[in-house]
Amino acid sequence: MRKTVLVLVETVDDYLPLLEQAGYRLIRAPSPQMRSDAIQRHAGEIDAVLTRGPLGLTAAEIAALPKLQIICVIGAGYEQVDLAAAAARGITVTNGAGANAAAVADHTMAMLLALLRDIPRADASTRRGEWNRVISPSVSGKRLGLLGLGAVGQAIAKRASLGFDMNISYHSRTPRTDVPYTWYDSPLHLAEAIDILVVATPGGANTRHLVDAPVLEALGAQGYLVNIARASVVDTQALVSALEQGRLAGAALDVFDDEPAVPDALKALGNTVLTPHVAGQSPEAARDTVTLVLRNLQAFFAGEPVLTPVRA
Repeated sequence: MRKTVLVLVETVDDYLPLLEQAGYRLIRAPSPQMRSDAIQRHAGEIDAVLTRGPLGLTAAEIAALPKLQIICVIGAGYEQVDLAAAAARGITVTNGAGANAAAVADHTMAMLLALLRDIPRADASTRRGEWNRVISPSVSGKRLGLLGLGAVGQAIAKRASLGFDMNISYHSRTPRTDVPYTWYDSPLHLAEAIDILVVATPGGANTRHLVDAPVLEALGAQGYLVNIARASVVDTQALVSALEQGRLAGAALDVFDDEPAVPDALKALGNTVLTPHVAGQSPEAARDTVTLVLRNLQAFFAGEPVLTPVRA
């Protein structure tokens, strides 16, 4: 029997035909109103949901879908999916761990280079006819700290270490035995030992404000922050204060607390680089993401183990 997938995401449209070609019926609902209407009109038909971390799927929505068997999340984060409600129904949840790691790592290095070398302001002033040859810090040889060392963190570490001769340290809940990097037991201790802190950990309650005022203070006036993960991991008010007062050299941010709104205070600062949550987006990443979703769906409906299960 043909399976029906409710698609809540809006960033992989070009590759959704991969699912249709495999025989899945898609109900596209990328806006809140379309989502509500689709659940109301097609509740009894939906076998699977395709979503992403910030869009999630609530307990009420799960309860409204009596045929729902699997929730596929694109990207590594799944913070707004009610895992408890899914588990209570025996619904399988998968994520896209690793599918867009290369794109996110590339974007991270681009933001890091733009931030330290002051590329956006240099470009803007040159276009205005100015010739401001400002001396900016080197990137090579800096001490890079990663908050989180999953697929994305490891891809960033590889580029930074091999491409820029950077010393790599990290914090995660437990140290890894399969990497040559230095582990620290807390974000604070990590921040004390590095020049650049890259946030590469999932969002959610367990990681909320891991980067707080003391961590930013430890990073210091010569330190930099790059966040390509989730805005909730960083205390935005503390970050703005540190940037405004010169207690932090700069920040590059791809994620924000209330997207698509970006705080005016961040936009007004000259020591920030801001992008609209696009780190994980590229044609290659979208293709690989949808391919992983397809493989998970095919495995699940064939009665086989899914490739990237999420545990409640």
